[in-house]
Amino acid sequence: MSENKSYYERHIFFCLNQREGGEDCCAQHKAQAAFDRCKSQAKAQGLLGPGKVRVNKAGCLDRCAGGPIAVVYPEAVWYSYVDESDIDEIVQSHLRDGVVVQRLLTPPDVGR
Repeated sequence: MSENKSYYERHIFFCLNQREGGEDCCAQHKAQAAFDRCKSQAKAQGLLGPGKVRVNKAGCLDRCAGGPIAVVYPEAVWYSYVDESDIDEIVQSHLRDGVVVQRLLTPPDVGR
């Protein structure tokens, strides 16, 4: 790896935040299952490791209204997903091939 290259080519973070008092949050929308699916699919495709992809859990990413939410860096692409097929598409298209999944993009004005 060159000195200027990032340790990971891509880094995806899944919001797994749980809010108290019944306030809507990503954890209520099967975010843990989506994280697990992403990690297993990326591993099965040989995408994980230094110079490749890292899949991480995150606390609140403050985009709750669009949840569940994941964000991919270094591109800073925010995704709202619904089910396993969405996660599979993110893994295959964005994490593997570098192509953003346009239909899953979180609108830029969506916040908490």
